[in-house]
Amino acid sequence: MTSRTMKKVGRRDSSAPSAPRKRTRRQIRFVFVIPATLFIAIFSVYPLIQLLRMSVSDVTPATLGSNWDFVGFSNFSKGFAEGTLGTVLSNTLVFVGIVTVLGLIGGLAAAISLRGSARGTGLLLGLMVFIWALPPVVNGSVWKFLLGNTGLFNSMLGLSGASPIGYLYNQHLAIFSVAIVNSWAVVPFNALVFRAAILNIDPEIFEAAQLDGARPFQEIRYVIMAAVRPTTLVLTVLTVVYGFRSFDFIYVMTYGGPGTVTTTLPFLSYVEAFVRYDFGLGSATAVITVVLVIVLAMVYARSVRREEREL
Repeated sequence: MTSRTMKKVGRRDSSAPSAPRKRTRRQIRFVFVIPATLFIAIFSVYPLIQLLRMSVSDVTPATLGSNWDFVGFSNFSKGFAEGTLGTVLSNTLVFVGIVTVLGLIGGLAAAISLRGSARGTGLLLGLMVFIWALPPVVNGSVWKFLLGNTGLFNSMLGLSGASPIGYLYNQHLAIFSVAIVNSWAVVPFNALVFRAAILNIDPEIFEAAQLDGARPFQEIRYVIMAAVRPTTLVLTVLTVVYGFRSFDFIYVMTYGGPGTVTTTLPFLSYVEAFVRYDFGLGSATAVITVVLVIVLAMVYARSVRREEREL
């Protein structure tokens, strides 16, 4: 081995991190992970364990502070036997579908319209952030007033001589009305994320498309849609999860009515546990919701890993 080769080997060895240094870095990372792990264990894992225990037990206000009798899967079968759980599950799927489709289409359309630096863009972006940050209880109360029998929309219809429409009381319109309001609340978040993805597109790509004679619609279809495809996948999963856990708007606007038309799984769990005081049945319904959300979270994590590999 020549002296020049020995120098190169020595230089390479000196630049490579030593084994003790690697162990030190792992220990430092482990120390930083501990607080987050404890927080999740206390405020997420332990409540989930208690929820699972409660879902397979007979828990009432009288037995809440004592030992719970194990009943197996009778709470789950009871929900389906009553006929409520199947109907509510279909309501949830319809609700989530409307929120997801309208939330993604509205968010992408808003992001495309706000991708430039035209006058008023900053004001519209600020307004969207305000809508997204507005508490759902306040948001739902405003929309309940607007969609009520004597609200703004029906008052405008009354001026034209038309009969008022029961947006929140008609059994065919109620779930669509609440889902559209939920979509309106999630559009700002999707628009901001879509806009960030669009702004990351190289301007030279748009210039090349314009030189090739691409029209605005073709530019949106072949340039923007292709560039935001990974973002669309992630936002789809997040919007679906948002739809599954929606509770505030339903509670404020319709309280699950008329009947059970707008009752979804989270709201049904609330009614069973805190209105009927059947904590076991309410926990079983909540477990079904948690399982669905966990499946979606796994899909989200897989899509994020795939996107990172593509980058």
